[in-house]
Amino acid sequence: MRRALLANIRAYSMPLFQYTIKVAISAGVIVAVAEIAKRSSFWAAALASLPLTSLLAFVWLYLETGDIQKITTLAQGIFWLVIPSLLLFVLLPVMLRAGWGFWVSLAASSCATAIGYVCMVWALARAGIHV
Repeated sequence: MRRALLANIRAYSMPLFQYTIKVAISAGVIVAVAEIAKRSSFWAAALASLPLTSLLAFVWLYLETGDIQKITTLAQGIFWLVIPSLLLFVLLPVMLRAGWGFWVSLAASSCATAIGYVCMVWALARAGIHV
């Protein structure tokens, strides 16, 4: 009975520990970008532009599954979906410079990005590529 209890504790504590590490690292990257941006837009942009999220996702996926095919599929999907995500980074500064308010600009550029994702997925499906 005691061995079964200890096995259950180990089985639940390891995934909880892994999730805690994932959250801490992910949050750390976001906080770092926000804090660095207060001092240097260039360095914050450089850090944010690194594919850290993708790299972390690849590492976590590999450590948890060891499935190279899943990582390959994820990397290809990220590649195709980066293209419409660029709409956000083009439209947001254009709208802000044009005098639109921050929240309206953020919402409009986010909606345009979402529409871009839908269009990209549709176009890829027509080309026989499934993300």
